[in-house]
Amino acid sequence: MFNFFSARRPSTLAPKAMIATSHPLSTAVGHEILAQGGNAVDAALAAVAVHCVVDPLMTGIGGDCFALYAPKGGKVKALNGSGRAPAAATVEALKAAGLTDSIPQTSPHAVTIPGAISAWCRLHEDHGSLPLDRLFSRAIGYAENGYPVTPRVAMDWAANAAVVAGDEHAAKLFLPEGKAPSVGQMHAQPLLGTRLREIAAKGATAFYEGEVAAQMTAHLRSLGGLHTEEDFHEARDQAHWVDPISTSYGGYDVYECPPNGQGLAALLILRILSRFDMGKGLSEADRIHLHAEATKLAYHHRDALISDPASCPDVVETLLSDKVVDTLAARIDMRHALPPALWDEPEHKDTIYLCVVDEDGNALSFINSIFHGFGSTRLDPVTGVLFHSRGASFRLIEGHPNAIAPRKRPMHTIIPGMLCKDGVAAMPFGVMGGQYQAAGHAAFLSAVLDLGMDLQDAMDAPRSFAHDGKLQIEPGVSEEAKADLTSRGHVLAIQTSPIGGSQAIHICPKTGLLTGASDTRKDGMALGF
Repeated sequence: MFNFFSARRPSTLAPKAMIATSHPLSTAVGHEILAQGGNAVDAALAAVAVHCVVDPLMTGIGGDCFALYAPKGGKVKALNGSGRAPAAATVEALKAAGLTDSIPQTSPHAVTIPGAISAWCRLHEDHGSLPLDRLFSRAIGYAENGYPVTPRVAMDWAANAAVVAGDEHAAKLFLPEGKAPSVGQMHAQPLLGTRLREIAAKGATAFYEGEVAAQMTAHLRSLGGLHTEEDFHEARDQAHWVDPISTSYGGYDVYECPPNGQGLAALLILRILSRFDMGKGLSEADRIHLHAEATKLAYHHRDALISDPASCPDVVETLLSDKVVDTLAARIDMRHALPPALWDEPEHKDTIYLCVVDEDGNALSFINSIFHGFGSTRLDPVTGVLFHSRGASFRLIEGHPNAIAPRKRPMHTIIPGMLCKDGVAAMPFGVMGGQYQAAGHAAFLSAVLDLGMDLQDAMDAPRSFAHDGKLQIEPGVSEEAKADLTSRGHVLAIQTSPIGGSQAIHICPKTGLLTGASDTRKDGMALGF
């Protein structure tokens, strides 16, 4: 029975349709669209448009997007809406520009051509049912008339104030009166409202062609970027459907987007954990230890091998093979922590995730991101577009699979997930938190499938994450477990801010009852009818 003295909330139940997001205004508009007869894609697009307005440091139209879509009774398909590097971008060119080991967050070279709008329009064209002007109505209203800043958004905004202050145009918009807005303070982005109106009227063309594209190109080039209008023009249709990748776990099939996303790392962690008994008999310390060791092994290979699919052929089949998984699982010593694997990817935590199931049973797992907090922090003052920083994950090492190259996609951390049973969608789910996402997918699914936990309880449970030579631990892990983990050689780092966030909607195969949850680490919620 649910503990009503826990100061937590139970999972949300609804018989027909549901949406779960990390912001209340996004959830509200998605619920509104579903109630008006819109489908899962309609609700997701309405919700993400609002999110781009009301949580500007986490996502935006200047970012990237991935999705997993499962029509009722149909096969899961994946949408890659990630952007490509400019045609002139090479390791040699960036080193000639003065870069050495990495691409800084605020560099114009961190800006790949944004793929989100291409993905939104592809989704809408293929599976939407309501017109974009109707779907974007709430977002446009919030952008032009203002919205109240919520508690978690305010906390994250303040934490990123120093970096956003480095761009005069971004600082003018996002630091009114020279500081981050406080909880409840109203904030507006009128130029973003104009862009959404144009996209609603003209589709992706409004973003990738004409005056808007020309102005964005000019601004990026004024900062030293290598972008051209042709790069933007070619990106209009860059979002495309691909076959997802999957593995079996706990009697279910787990689907992820293929590289260039890190979904492969999530599947590899699950495959490694499947070699152990992850049931209720496992101690808290053993469970955290196994998850940490599997994460380090999977991420070591992620960083070395995953990139644009053209640069890492056969990597999925290789890493998920029994031979590789057995070899990696055998490396885990239950008594000792492995030496830290090499972690040299930039840390990033700023993303939004949402999921929807509509009355017809269509399920959508959807994620949109600008990478770092406020992305690159580079705001075009004429168009109001804040550019992401996804190119910062490229390597500047000739021959590396993830080395920057013309029109290449970088390795991505943002990954939507979909759980299926007997070929039918059972649960769209996702975990935000940058590097944590692949590890978070595995931890969440293990809690639900191995321990039988309720969705909301599984999300709210204390998290751990092996990162950068330390084992990050949220408050709530027992003192006994922390002492045990320390004795095994883990260097614990007790977290003062939450690790990630998540949403999920489970579909009961017998009754169709929907059970939804939204992480209490964020401001959002799950709503249905």
